[in-house]
Amino acid sequence: MSPVLSVSGLAKSYGELEALGGVGFDVEAGETVAVIGPNGAGKTTLLSLVAGSQAPSAGSVSRDPRDVGWAPQQTALYSKLSVSENLELFARLEKVADPAAAVQRMLAQTGLAGRADEPVANLSGGNRQRVNVALGLIADPPVLALDEPSASLDPGQRERLWEFLDALTDAGTALVFSTHHLSEAHRHADRLLVLADGRLLFDGTPARLLAEADDASGDLEHALVCFLREQGTPAGRAEA
Repeated sequence: MSPVLSVSGLAKSYGELEALGGVGFDVEAGETVAVIGPNGAGKTTLLSLVAGSQAPSAGSVSRDPRDVGWAPQQTALYSKLSVSENLELFARLEKVADPAAAVQRMLAQTGLAGRADEPVANLSGGNRQRVNVALGLIADPPVLALDEPSASLDPGQRERLWEFLDALTDAGTALVFSTHHLSEAHRHADRLLVLADGRLLFDGTPARLLAEADDASGDLEHALVCFLREQGTPAGRAEA
């Protein structure tokens, strides 16, 4: 089966600062890939390049940006508009053939039909994040990129969000997301991409990272720290 997304030699520099260098990986349909690593590793830069919100300095992404749904950590919601009005606005911006049908589809998928006419400003953090993800999905893309989707959510909100995301991948959507919650990466991701200092250091399953870090405890956070330390990264030395 050919991958639904291929990233090759992706790099991004800001003047003399190299934020990302030579990153490459593939993602299959229905696969969930977590991008993890310390602060400043290049996670957000990578996802924004995959989504087309930034242009790379080098390398390529196989998908047109219109084929990648993008939900950045900072939401782009209009708080005075209702949930359905936000969805309809983005459907029209994405030139969806039938905006009204797309809005109804996303309200049903996100479980927000009962909140359709409610201003976004009145929603809980968890429901606002559902709307944020729905905006990325409004054009029914084959790939969804999420930057720290559960960063501001409590455990119950995070659980409900992942029930929604797991249902999407079960239906065939490929998901690439960044997170500092390594427990959710361990629980939901088929594969991990470990970034540090803009470099891809690891691409494999959570079980393989635990094995490479020689961590029998099953603690992925501890395994990541040990792995970075063994790689000799500044982030790993800082954690030691």
